[in-house]
Amino acid sequence: MSSILSLRQYTHDLLVHSHHHAQLVFGLTGCLEFEVDGLGARVERQTLAVVPPDAQHACGSPNGSLCLVVDVPDENWLRQTLGRHFDSGRRLLEEPGALSLNPAQSQLVSWIAASPLTDDVIATQSAGLLLASLVAPAQQAIDTALPLAALDAHIDQHAAHPLQVADLARLCELSVAWFHARFLAEIGQTPMDYVRSRRLRLGRQLLLESHLTVGEIAARVGYSSQSAFTAALSREFGVTPRTLRSSRE
Repeated sequence: MSSILSLRQYTHDLLVHSHHHAQLVFGLTGCLEFEVDGLGARVERQTLAVVPPDAQHACGSPNGSLCLVVDVPDENWLRQTLGRHFDSGRRLLEEPGALSLNPAQSQLVSWIAASPLTDDVIATQSAGLLLASLVAPAQQAIDTALPLAALDAHIDQHAAHPLQVADLARLCELSVAWFHARFLAEIGQTPMDYVRSRRLRLGRQLLLESHLTVGEIAARVGYSSQSAFTAALSREFGVTPRTLRSSRE
């Protein structure tokens, strides 16, 4: 097993084998014909196949397909990754078959598939997010929306200091993995992308409404230098601090 998470291209060639680890196969493009322990399934977009440990399985794709595959290393990894959701995760991986994804889960799969999965840290964390999104209690999935106003207030209050996803997850009383999945599904951005955008919007507001120097504003919104803030502001809004300042005159 070379990587916990990988993209795999399947062809019309029939692949028949088994392995000691559990596996999840998420469809991205095309259709993969799958059979696990005699149970047939079609893996395509918004579906996945569950392959329990040591289960004999066969697969092939008449017209080619691309899938995102999670190879679960062992139960120790699963326990460390899922925490209190470990039992639910183990039950999920014990039953062969096909499952459908909801729109939020499907969006998460697409986002992860576009990430640099050759990075071991990204691959491992992304695999954990996928599993968490599948096994977290159903009630969490239907709870009210994330408290965005409280999150915004926390970001604004601590904009000058380092912020971690764990800080925001605690405000919502969610695990980091489940908060990340919920946030991406509801907001359409990762939490840290949202924090960066929020900081830059605050910086733009200060440029327009205050007489602070650009360096002082950069420090207030968490940038280590005026040049780093200027570059980030230009990428986000297509303007420099000088241009914004001149527009208010």
